[in-house]
Amino acid sequence: MNGTPTKSSGRPRRARPHRALLRAAAPAVILVAVALVVARIDLHPDLGHVRVAVLSGAPEGNYHAIVTDLGEVASARGGRVEAVTSAGSVENLARLAAASGDCSVQFALVQAGTPPPAGARLELIGRLAKAESMFLLGKKADAIGSFASLAGLRIGVGPAGSGTADVARRVLGSRDFQGLGLVLSNHPVVEQLDLAERGELDLAALVIDEDADLVERAVRDRGLAIVGFPHADVVARRFPFLRHGRIGAGQFDPVRMLPPVDKEVLRVDTLVVGNRCASRSQTLGLLTALAATFPDFVRHNKTTPNKSGLETAAATKGFLEKEGIELVDEYFPRLGDVMPPSNWLHVVMAVSLLFNAMGVGNRFRLWRIDAARVKAEHELAACFGEAATLGDLARFDPSREALPPATIAEVERVIGELEELAARSREQSLSVLVPMGGEMAYRYQEQVIHETLAVLRALRERSEAR
Repeated sequence: MNGTPTKSSGRPRRARPHRALLRAAAPAVILVAVALVVARIDLHPDLGHVRVAVLSGAPEGNYHAIVTDLGEVASARGGRVEAVTSAGSVENLARLAAASGDCSVQFALVQAGTPPPAGARLELIGRLAKAESMFLLGKKADAIGSFASLAGLRIGVGPAGSGTADVARRVLGSRDFQGLGLVLSNHPVVEQLDLAERGELDLAALVIDEDADLVERAVRDRGLAIVGFPHADVVARRFPFLRHGRIGAGQFDPVRMLPPVDKEVLRVDTLVVGNRCASRSQTLGLLTALAATFPDFVRHNKTTPNKSGLETAAATKGFLEKEGIELVDEYFPRLGDVMPPSNWLHVVMAVSLLFNAMGVGNRFRLWRIDAARVKAEHELAACFGEAATLGDLARFDPSREALPPATIAEVERVIGELEELAARSREQSLSVLVPMGGEMAYRYQEQVIHETLAVLRALRERSEAR
């Protein structure tokens, strides 16, 4: 090179003051940034992960009102439960089963006893504690005091595809009522109430909550009376999805005493059904909204048998067992979608057992290697004496004292054993079953074996040289 080399002053370069200041301030800046991030994290549990659609029924029906209430509860906690209008329970089940492919809806409210479509993979989310009542309303309903009095009457049973139509036709079309000559017809709810008010229908059937505004207006404002059957319990026994109840005298108007006397009516349970589209966390979110809307939801589902014929959802079983959601599901809901919290404990136990088994197996293999090495040392001691050490063998001079052929053969054999043992120790130390850090015990064994091999090989070479 032709250039003149640059001379160094030999003095150490001093760090610039602003760089030193930055290095000193960096940890504090990082701590402040972490603190700000943590401070902005909202650890208050909510239902923000819940975005579901529920098939309800007609906008004026009770099911639609229930889903609307659930939506308000979920919305107050950041979630969304959308009410999807429909014709009723039969349509709800059909649409719910059909939506299992695109998951456009995930849940539906249906009346107990409504048969699901063939092959549908539906599951029971829960049962509402308050059953709906089957009302038969008409201008002259108070005059009907027995089932025989229904003979020849024209009865509207609600719109086709509704739960009311399904229940009414199954009950009034059963063997016991076939001889009465009933004339059953389908009509929208409001239309059939108008027909009953004008007398064009003798009775209008409704399966609805007894406190629904629609029923109260029909009795108070339209002048429709309620049919009561003193022996309603006899019919309820014939259908597993039915039970009977009482509408008290004056319940809808205590001044005018509407109804004038107690009325015995049939009642039908309300089911919340899912099509397995919703994740575990979304199902638990809906269950949380149900428990908040209906305080006796958990008690009713725990203490009464499931006669719906549908399998109870796994999320519901855990919710009822814990009488609410678990801590992990409450604060980290999507973690439960990967695996239910109860299963995490099993995983931890399984991993713990695995590591314990690995530790036991590792110690056993290490013990076998150590035992084989000690055995080889004992075999050398039988040749050179119990007091002989590796140092003694390293200093042994075959030129002064020849080794017997049997001893040389024994040394060869021990060298072969130790070489095989060293290879086995290295192979086992590299196994994935060896716990982290456990390979160091094998390294110690290899070190001792290789030291012994070095002494024996040197002894063999000196013997061969002689």
